[in-house]
Amino acid sequence: MVRTFDPFDAPDRSGGADREPLPGLELTDAHREVLTITERHVPGPPDAPDVRTLCYRPKDATGPLPAILSLHGGAFCIMSPDTFAGLDAGFASNLGCHVIGVDYRLAPEDPFPAAIEDCWAVLNWLATTDDLDIDLGRIAVHGASAGGALAAALCQMTRDRKGPDICFQSLFIPVTDDRMASPSMNQAFADPTPATFDRPSAERMWLQYLGADHDHAHTSPYAAPLRAESFADLPAACVLTYGNDPLRDEGIAYAMALMAEGIEVELHNCPGAQHGGAAVTNPKALMRSLGMLNDTLAEALRR
Repeated sequence: MVRTFDPFDAPDRSGGADREPLPGLELTDAHREVLTITERHVPGPPDAPDVRTLCYRPKDATGPLPAILSLHGGAFCIMSPDTFAGLDAGFASNLGCHVIGVDYRLAPEDPFPAAIEDCWAVLNWLATTDDLDIDLGRIAVHGASAGGALAAALCQMTRDRKGPDICFQSLFIPVTDDRMASPSMNQAFADPTPATFDRPSAERMWLQYLGADHDHAHTSPYAAPLRAESFADLPAACVLTYGNDPLRDEGIAYAMALMAEGIEVELHNCPGAQHGGAAVTNPKALMRSLGMLNDTLAEALRR
């Protein structure tokens, strides 16, 4: 997430930047050779538009497959599943599963709760559609940054609303708390770069998502999952944080809250990495961390 927007001005979407993949995350000929890639429009929440999704399925797969609902990052107000197409395609080809990237509505045009309600609509569609041949006992959710907030919130929402089962939550450098009171949120990390996500970036993110008049004394856990009154009865989790990321401590706090309820959690903090990989001082540690996240997803989908 980069600082390319002001607190009250909507990001300029006219050039289609939200539909462009990040460098290194483009779809490749190798992906297209082994995957069926389709764009589907799913019935949205009541009185809301359909939700666009990008769906990836291994071509040679037969029978019901496990699925990953993939929720992209971007401070709730930029990017799309197209931005991370190579990542989602990699999950599908490497793990032998469906991956469904959700093009949820973005703030500030559509503030909270539009995004999470779109994710809820897609999850319910997955549980009822005959189009994808999904193993309903093996639906995992993966989210990065703001998508991590949506993934964690979706697990809480499906528990509270008695919705479709989610077998696992993969939370990568997640946003979890709008209070911005943690030590890492107020820490000045060495070697800042123009793309670094910092406290001012977080302040703008929450302004976009919740609005300038929002009362932070009453933030919904479906916006900031660490606000939940209970963390019981949630899926097992993998939580990956970055050591030089302002979001580090709130991600760790979320993992600890799950552990306190007896939830099975793998937690890893990658030292020296900035949010989104803007700078990495220990590439070997980063590869270990990303490998752990991939392995835990694979194990969850095999169960």
